[in-house]
Amino acid sequence: MQIGELSRRTGVSVRSLRYYEEEGLLYSTRCANGYRRYDDEAVERVEQIRGMIESGLPTRIIRDILPFVEAPTALMPRVPCDRMLTQVAEQREHLHRRIEILRRNRDALDAYLGAARTAAEGPQKA
Repeated sequence: MQIGELSRRTGVSVRSLRYYEEEGLLYSTRCANGYRRYDDEAVERVEQIRGMIESGLPTRIIRDILPFVEAPTALMPRVPCDRMLTQVAEQREHLHRRIEILRRNRDALDAYLGAARTAAEGPQKA
């Protein structure tokens, strides 16, 4: 199937499919006219990739995990190795730090917005 059909069957944009291929997550062959051709298993592969991305895994970790995933619908190896566990734990910690920064930013914006609203109301009359 060509990339447009794979996109329609998976609901993933053509741009994302090209990115997956650039990242070594998805493979195609080229026709004489240069068009990409994917086999039928590409649909399951894209669904696996999407599932892993939705779980919060970046493509660099997905690239390491995919060769060890045995079932077409599985999102992780049957027996995850220590390296995978370490990578996922590090990614979780990275996300945790980002969430804390976002919380501080939100709280600072709340304070700023409160002060701005108070200033917009002007002096209170007695």
